[in-house]
Amino acid sequence: MSGDLAGLRVVVSAGPTYEDIDPVRFVGNRSSGKMGFAIAAAAARRGATTILVAGPVALDTPAGVERRDVRSAAQMHAAVMAALPADVYVGAAAVADFTPAAFAEGKIKKTPGDEGLVLELVRTADILADVATHPRRPRLVVGFAAETGDLEANALDKLARKRVDMVAANRVGVAGSGFEADDNTLHVLDAGGGRVLGPAAKTTLADALLDLVAARLR
Repeated sequence: MSGDLAGLRVVVSAGPTYEDIDPVRFVGNRSSGKMGFAIAAAAARRGATTILVAGPVALDTPAGVERRDVRSAAQMHAAVMAALPADVYVGAAAVADFTPAAFAEGKIKKTPGDEGLVLELVRTADILADVATHPRRPRLVVGFAAETGDLEANALDKLARKRVDMVAANRVGVAGSGFEADDNTLHVLDAGGGRVLGPAAKTTLADALLDLVAARLR
């Protein structure tokens, strides 16, 4: 297949993770997976062998993409690591930072006199950092940062702390951007500085981001 990513292997993670509390309830987030799916679709169109590790979303598999479905952060971590080696990893998924310390085998019931429930959470494995320090590290590791404030400062911190090559930060919690929206604005930062992509449709932004990826790999 022709294209500027032909001959490359690209791994993309997308969507939320669901961290189960009991057979009925889970801890999750509002990620729709649209940004990650758009990136995977664009990578495949541009000739890359594309692996998409998808959390629980209601989206069709893009043409030419190999999809691996997962539910939890632990499952996503395992699936991403199993997909290595790769030339590029794009961590667009909104992976839970915390998961319940224990899973209740039966539904947790209310009982008379209950005033609340204390839920103990523990940290999940850091997929992005683990990919960036992996013995089979991709040539280019791109992280996403979903932020409600201090967008650039938080993205720069993530860039340095997780030892990635590029961070695409987007604002969440506002209309027309981030989770659940069809449009987005990406603040892309790397060691050379930053640039703003959008506002635009996520499908358009996917190609704009991959333009930057392709330029870094030349």
